[in-house]
Amino acid sequence: MQLSPGAAALQAALARACPGAAPLAVAVSGGGDSLALLLAAAARPSGPPVLAVTVDHGLRPEAAHEARSVAAICARLGVPHSTLVWQGWDGRGNLQDAARRARMRLIADWALARGIDRVALAHTRDDQAETVLMRLARGAGVDGLAAMATERQALGVTWLRPFLDIPRADLRAFLTERGQSWAEDPSNDDPRFDRVRVRQALALLAPLGIDAEGLAATAARLGSARAALDACTAEAAARIAVEEAGDVVLDEAARVALPAEIGRRLLLGALAWVSGADYPPRAGALAATLARLEIAPRTTLQGCLLIREAGLLRIGRELAAVAGLSAPIGTLWDGRWRLAGPATGGEEIRALGEAGLALCPDWRATGLPRSSLLASPAVWRGGTLVAAPLAGHGTDWSATVNRPFRTRLLSH
Repeated sequence: MQLSPGAAALQAALARACPGAAPLAVAVSGGGDSLALLLAAAARPSGPPVLAVTVDHGLRPEAAHEARSVAAICARLGVPHSTLVWQGWDGRGNLQDAARRARMRLIADWALARGIDRVALAHTRDDQAETVLMRLARGAGVDGLAAMATERQALGVTWLRPFLDIPRADLRAFLTERGQSWAEDPSNDDPRFDRVRVRQALALLAPLGIDAEGLAATAARLGSARAALDACTAEAAARIAVEEAGDVVLDEAARVALPAEIGRRLLLGALAWVSGADYPPRAGALAATLARLEIAPRTTLQGCLLIREAGLLRIGRELAAVAGLSAPIGTLWDGRWRLAGPATGGEEIRALGEAGLALCPDWRATGLPRSSLLASPAVWRGGTLVAAPLAGHGTDWSATVNRPFRTRLLSH
């Protein structure tokens, strides 16, 4: 059957952004954008296997019905579907941001548990333009104004946005063409939310030539600038940074000699890689941290411990940030570490800590700082230390970081 121009455009966008035969997860809320993504992905004649997932945030009574509607559509299409429920809202802070973060974590965990490492999201050119305006209002720089990337690595998953160049209206037209209705979230018209006010402002700016198409084009150009800066930062890292047991060690004199923006990005990249934080620290916090290092040999920032010694700056994990963190064997601990060995049952991954390090008499032979080993991953069975690979205890166990530091610099 010959595709309409609109359907052909969606298929072409999916082919560019989601190539290969590996399974593809699709996040579907029941709204028009995500339903268009679902239908287009399921209709690819030689596309990869598609699975769908819906997150019910429990914030609206209609959400459960919308999830059931998505499940029914998926059943008709022959697409496996799961509904995940979030119950973590405590009524404080930024609701939309908290819901977005929770949604990403729930979906990432769901996908990885099924051996899926890529998830498609239905953001459109309109979403891109709205994001640019929101970040402009916050005084964002190149990274912020470059807005959303078509591909991003986070939480162990590759997040794909195949429709960033396609207007929202085209997706709705595609659904209408297919006879598919969709749900409208009333929060999309609630002026309490920044994105809604920005959407309304865009309509007022359009007569001045400031429209979604132009803003998305600006974001694309700034995305190219961001990629160039990332490449320069990765080149600097190759020269002056060493990854050691989950820490990043920088030649401090060489870092200071870098152009200010490259040096800043290198530090932020190291902090993000070590901490796994969703967002970098604010400029003022980073400046204050570097000022403290001028008068003291160590300080902390964003769950990281920074130590300046012998011309080097070591950025490692802060023990306090991981002291209560545990994970089953076979899963990622602290978002980075994977431990493998002869598990017999009942083991879990926790930080080595003071008590564990005391059980590793040969830890000094590793050459690693005590502070780094304290925050390193270890295998525990209850209160018994089974292995601490980085501290030289339990040679039949290994600890590896799932993603190298320099890779992180080029794909944040």
